[in-house]
Amino acid sequence: MAKGDDRTVSREDDDSPAGGARRNNPALTSRAAILAVVVCAIALSLAYPVREYIAQRQEIADLQHKEHQARRQVEELAQRKQRLGDRSYIEREAKQRLHYCMPGEKCYIVLDGGGGNGRQAERGGPASRPPWYETLWRSVETADRTR
Repeated sequence: MAKGDDRTVSREDDDSPAGGARRNNPALTSRAAILAVVVCAIALSLAYPVREYIAQRQEIADLQHKEHQARRQVEELAQRKQRLGDRSYIEREAKQRLHYCMPGEKCYIVLDGGGGNGRQAERGGPASRPPWYETLWRSVETADRTR
């Protein structure tokens, strides 16, 4: 019976938790492999939609920024339109930019080159363009010359 007892003991050792872990280990790894494949498949199937979602959110942000810039430009143009409707603004701009004079006013243009409202070129900088009327007058003088 001692031998039978040994057999019984060895069978009990096989049914012990350590022996059972060895049997279940291949099943556990196959389950883990299947789980890993399923997780990878889910991750791969979600990767493209998530990337598209992020790209669309970026595009929406860009479009909102462009819309904000367009609205600001529309507001600036509306303000400019309102200013151009004001007669005093038009007169001031005509005097300043085009050197117009109102009837009864005496207007002078200083040609000494002293201080030209910031229009004179700085030393070493590019030469400033002459006013439009000087260019026109030079072209008239050139046309009058005989060839």
